[in-house]
Amino acid sequence: MKLILFDVDGTLVDSQHMICAAMTQAYAAQGLAAPPPEAVRAIIGLSLPHAIRQLSLGQDHPIDGLVAAYKDTFSTMRAAGEWKAALFPGAAAALAALAQRDDVVLGVATGKSRRGVAAMAEQHGWDNLFATIQTADTSPSKPHPGMVLSAMSETGIAPENTVVVGDTAFDMQMARAAGAHALGVAWGYHPVADLHEAGARAVLDTFSELDPALAALWPDIAAAAPVAKTSAHHA
Repeated sequence: MKLILFDVDGTLVDSQHMICAAMTQAYAAQGLAAPPPEAVRAIIGLSLPHAIRQLSLGQDHPIDGLVAAYKDTFSTMRAAGEWKAALFPGAAAALAALAQRDDVVLGVATGKSRRGVAAMAEQHGWDNLFATIQTADTSPSKPHPGMVLSAMSETGIAPENTVVVGDTAFDMQMARAAGAHALGVAWGYHPVADLHEAGARAVLDTFSELDPALAALWPDIAAAAPVAKTSAHHA
């Protein structure tokens, strides 16, 4: 059995506009100039306090206040029905196809909160899709390997049979630190060169390249035909 752990923001869903908007409002609520969008995109994937500390660049900013303001902004967006993030092209089909295989288990490793993942699951119909969900609520921020280690422990799957699919150097570093494989995606928020430098075995240009990349990692599943599972995995 193989474990495929997906990052969320920048890998499965294009959430950059929502994140940038929420960050701009959070800084404004604290009377501070907002960081530029390119700086915000660079920290997507980190847990929120860690991300804001990095954005603040050592300045004496009220980190706790910014975190609270960001969370409040997202709560307001959710209540207003504004919290929408589209799936990247091919993501839904790739997840659906993998869910039908009997030789893989799917999971999530994200800097989002559990509440944020639940909202995404509701929006995109991910109920019972992921066997393990690792979030910022219970794990150290990427690139610490804690999320991957916890996912492997929960599923009983070894590092050599685990891969992280993500769009940032943080994802690649996290995977390698846990002894797992790392696959990058080119459509996210970090440059492709950074993904290779951080340890990506390959960088996908489209989701159609995921199956061949998995087969290259694990030749023993290359010829395995998708088989419908008799029961869904539960997180």
